[in-house]
Amino acid sequence: MNKGTVLRISLLLVLTLTASCFLSACYMTGVQGSVQNAAENAAEEDKEGDEVSEVYSYTEYPLERNNVKLHLDCVEKEGDKAGKSILLVHGVTYSSHEFDIDYKDYSLVRALADEGYSVWRLDIAGFGRSGEVEDGFMPDSDYAAEDIAAAVDEIVKITGHEKIDLLGWSWGTVTAGRYAYDHSERINKLVLYAPILCGIGEYEVTEPFHHNDWEHAADDFQKDENGNFDLTVTDPVVIEMFCSSCWHYDRESSPNGGRRDVCVDPSNLLIDLDRIEVETLVICGDKDPYLNYDLVDKSIEHLPEGSRLDKIKGGSHVVYIEEPYYKEFQSNLLTFLSQGDGVAGS
Repeated sequence: MNKGTVLRISLLLVLTLTASCFLSACYMTGVQGSVQNAAENAAEEDKEGDEVSEVYSYTEYPLERNNVKLHLDCVEKEGDKAGKSILLVHGVTYSSHEFDIDYKDYSLVRALADEGYSVWRLDIAGFGRSGEVEDGFMPDSDYAAEDIAAAVDEIVKITGHEKIDLLGWSWGTVTAGRYAYDHSERINKLVLYAPILCGIGEYEVTEPFHHNDWEHAADDFQKDENGNFDLTVTDPVVIEMFCSSCWHYDRESSPNGGRRDVCVDPSNLLIDLDRIEVETLVICGDKDPYLNYDLVDKSIEHLPEGSRLDKIKGGSHVVYIEEPYYKEFQSNLLTFLSQGDGVAGS
């Protein structure tokens, strides 16, 4: 039995063992049996596509900062010599597994690997597969930016690339944006996906760790007028696999330092776009409840020449895995990364 088959069986076992928990959450939001049936069909399709997934290699690289072991891995397409690197930075609750939904062609990681990228993923201290922290408020936005700095330095050392591309999602735009202020020499192009440009609303965060549950993990998926998951927008298998991975990798809690940073009055700017000196893509759906669109629409006025704003009509906070929009998201991203003379690694 090859490694890819073992990994796939392990994932299916995780889905099976956690199905009862997930279906309880689904019942509350109206998916019920349709998700279970779709998951069974996906398992059959997954068996048929087993050989395809073998073309990707996953390699973990040891990294430690501030006495905390950080999870840093790299995904490449086997047989290709990657000439460019991109680092993906996650949001405030769930970790970097979100970029690699192992179903059909939804994986952003594999879409980038198919284009010749070494795709790097980092879990900030206390998140996902990185080491635990005693104080959940410690990994705030500035702390996370230093974790990113450590990861980029390691990537540059391993690959020999002088510059890499950098993508942050949600709170990851705050942390990646702050890293970019003082490290433009390391960044080829910057992507701010669903940028949290200002506070999302004043709320006192008193607990150092966030309690994760199934309902919260599924909360970003769009609902219909009856409060059920809108299955015309999101494949039910994507919902189940996303939530199962959240439970598997992020477990019951995650640090709240970043949440305390963003849960402030909208008058508080969280990313100083005027300090960013590299070409930047601002990309998002136009139905994202966390975004201040007045600021998003004016973002290009504050960014360097060559920057772009792409708003995908109908998309939400998880537009990158929504069925009508994810291919447009991937296409717009890859077009931006490849335009001009900028090649990550040049």
